[in-house]
Amino acid sequence: MIGLPGSTGPRVHPEPVAHPSGRRRVAGRPDGRGRWLRRATGPRRTRAAHARRHRDRRRRRLRMNLTLGCRATHLDPAARTVTLADGERLDYDGLIIATGLRPRHLPFGRDLVGVHVLRTLDEALSLRAQLLSGPRVVVIGAGFLGTEIAATTRGLGLDVTLVGVERTPLARQLGTQVGGLVAELHQEHGVRLCMSRSVTGLRGAAGRVSAVELDDGTSLPADLVVVAIGSVPAVDWLADSGLPLGDGVLCDSTCRVAPGIYAAGDVANWPHPLTSARTRLEQRLNATQQAITAARNLLAGPTGATPYAPVPFGWTDQFHAKIQFHGWCPMDARVEYVDGDPQARKFVALHHAGGRVVGALGWNSARTLHAYHDHIAAPVAA
Repeated sequence: MIGLPGSTGPRVHPEPVAHPSGRRRVAGRPDGRGRWLRRATGPRRTRAAHARRHRDRRRRRLRMNLTLGCRATHLDPAARTVTLADGERLDYDGLIIATGLRPRHLPFGRDLVGVHVLRTLDEALSLRAQLLSGPRVVVIGAGFLGTEIAATTRGLGLDVTLVGVERTPLARQLGTQVGGLVAELHQEHGVRLCMSRSVTGLRGAAGRVSAVELDDGTSLPADLVVVAIGSVPAVDWLADSGLPLGDGVLCDSTCRVAPGIYAAGDVANWPHPLTSARTRLEQRLNATQQAITAARNLLAGPTGATPYAPVPFGWTDQFHAKIQFHGWCPMDARVEYVDGDPQARKFVALHHAGGRVVGALGWNSARTLHAYHDHIAAPVAA
């Protein structure tokens, strides 16, 4: 398996079926999580050491070789080999591609001190260290990562501005109606919002970022800038492999890409049976579930493989709000509040599109939301 082990990447199933070769090989590098921004001190070493020992015991039990800090650079499906950055060539009988994502960057300002993306643990630790000085923060991008960073840094008492190209935060992820409630939540906690705006430049002084320039002429003073404008599937190393690529690695409904090759996680793009459209999900739960399905289907072979048809599930915690959703929440969906009150910030809403319920969202309503899971993709009554 070639991947990026970590919180958003696939995990090895604790009880895999043995492959005839009897060996597993995982190559990749560790990933980071935004929760590190909230910690005032480093990780608890005792707990970390215990976790490492547990992982080591599991790897020995699985007879798995783990190679970290070394990228895959070339795939030859005909020869069934993967070449690593250090020149080592790995032979395989079966391959799972789980290389995840790489963050998008602005086309300017990357050389300025104080400009960050947040993907790896090292990036999270660097960002956290600079937050301790109490900087003025501008977050560019109002998706899940951007809004969570804005909420977290504002919770630290910092001056925070959130910039997004849509009308509301989380518009693409949760729709504009719920996004409007997210905007109110952030404003109530003192986050300054600049929505329907694009960034045209970053200004610097003495090599450090000093301001963010917007398309309406506004200049936002900034000591620290976090760029959270999305990610792209990490498929560059597959460009000359002959595999079908598009928005990720193109699979069939069983996650199969080519003979002996499957894909899972953020990089996998497959036709979802519920939507009849190609889907690529950047969600932690999907990465875990799809990895299990891909591994099982690889070992079962094409005749024993089963389609992967999950109902997506995701969540975000911001200030005092826990927002969870099943399915999809399109921007143009009709939103029906079926429990609670949006003004009370405790409700469940169904999202309708194409004559069906395609999503269910709960705001501080985890227990109630669960009852609506089976409504997803159900026809709407006339």
